[in-house]
Amino acid sequence: MKAIKLFLIVALSATFFTSCESTLEGGRPISVNQLLSSYDLWYVDINATLGYGETPWLQKAFTVSFRNGLLYANNNLVGIGSTGSGLGIDVGVYDAYDMILDVNHDIDGFSSFDVYQVNSHRIELYNPRNKTSYFLEGYQRKDFDYDFVFYDNIHYFLQEYEAWAKIYTSAEGTVNDFDKENYLRFLSGGNDETFESSQDPVGLNPNQIYWDFIGDYGVGDVSNNFYLKTLTLIYDLYGNESFELTVLDDATIELYHISSGTVYRFKGRGYIQYLKAADGKTDTNNLVDKKRKFKNDRKENPRTSTRVL
Repeated sequence: MKAIKLFLIVALSATFFTSCESTLEGGRPISVNQLLSSYDLWYVDINATLGYGETPWLQKAFTVSFRNGLLYANNNLVGIGSTGSGLGIDVGVYDAYDMILDVNHDIDGFSSFDVYQVNSHRIELYNPRNKTSYFLEGYQRKDFDYDFVFYDNIHYFLQEYEAWAKIYTSAEGTVNDFDKENYLRFLSGGNDETFESSQDPVGLNPNQIYWDFIGDYGVGDVSNNFYLKTLTLIYDLYGNESFELTVLDDATIELYHISSGTVYRFKGRGYIQYLKAADGKTDTNNLVDKKRKFKNDRKENPRTSTRVL
């Protein structure tokens, strides 16, 4: 019989015990392969992470899927729910045995995890190398709320194009300084809050744009309307510009300038697919790769596994 580990959270403390096999709801024993494939996709609950290390391919993924030895991930919000029929893109291969998961990621290479079943729809992947645990929630595609993931992480959506080009300005609204801005871009990496803007003429490719201004930006929620967000652009020298942000489609956003009443629309240019470029080769653009940030303070991982990899 294969020894496995189950993880049970009681109140605020963790108690660990072993069992002969993992089980699904109803008590039916299953193997680790059956456990991983029992759901179409697993949502990476990034804020539940324990430990101070990072596993890059899990850090950037919104969801992962385990399908007959192939690993899939939704690393982008553009196209989430439709790319790969909802599973995302093929990012590597895996092997699962004795409650151990070995992954060979196309970019990040080899990593190995101890697998713990928290309950019938939640698992823990513990990486002994960096002493960090990621927690994954299992869903079938028909039950997964792709819209929630999109709007809950919309600042990453803004980073998934090399530039946003202005395509429309409403006749309504008073004249203001933002009328001159024809391009925006939101940079990944660093503090995840940096934007740039440009007054270059319309019709340029992203690599032709000279970025005139740099500052910080923030995306906020609107009470009683989950699909409407606020966007604040903080110019270092010229103060703040505040907008209501609406996503029209996967490549178009609408900004309502609150102080002037003007409506602008921007189109995404130069889509950045995290992991592979459109031709299937490794993405070699000079932008920093996306890494999901933690909204809550991270906590130390109580596990002390010394398994040799």
